[in-house]
Amino acid sequence: MSQIILASASPRRKELLEQIGIEFEICPAKGEEVITKKIPSEVVEELSRQKAEEVAANLTSYQKNHQEIMTPQDMLVIGADTVVAVDDEILGKPKDEEDAYRMLRLLAGREHAVYTGVTLVLIDKSGKAGELVFYEKTSVFMREMSDLEINRYIATGEPMDKAGSYGIQGKCAIYIDKIEGDYNNVVGLPVARIYKELQKLGIDLYLW
Repeated sequence: MSQIILASASPRRKELLEQIGIEFEICPAKGEEVITKKIPSEVVEELSRQKAEEVAANLTSYQKNHQEIMTPQDMLVIGADTVVAVDDEILGKPKDEEDAYRMLRLLAGREHAVYTGVTLVLIDKSGKAGELVFYEKTSVFMREMSDLEINRYIATGEPMDKAGSYGIQGKCAIYIDKIEGDYNNVVGLPVARIYKELQKLGIDLYLW
């Protein structure tokens, strides 16, 4: 018996894992994010590792303290973090509507990059653990937006919980000219890359 844990409360990541048809449980990390890196690819790897390792440590501790009710099993913990980057500036979730406007004005009419870092922590029945950390990058080309369009979009509330203040899978889709790379990576989880990396380790997600 094996178990897959998503260390994120993101509804987009939940939907992507459901979309590919695997069974998993959600156990979001709750610790404070600590950023020591500056390069976007390194930042998302660092944050995804923090999330996955926090949840994995808690699960392992729970197993040790509740042997009488835990079924011995292999566990796979998936941690992820996504940021938008433009002109070497990392754009996270907006603090408020004014911040959302600033980000969207910065992104409108140009190319930017979306990075998602992923950490996979594997724990076998004996408690031995290993991890794999990687990132995926997608280039997004957003068309020009007028002040009216930006403010109208902000008024929907959609930008407020999203990196870069927009959701490519939502109402902002009409402002996206094209992308280069993995669409699901922009949504929040590069599921194809995860599947591929696990295959390299000899792991089939559907037989896990």
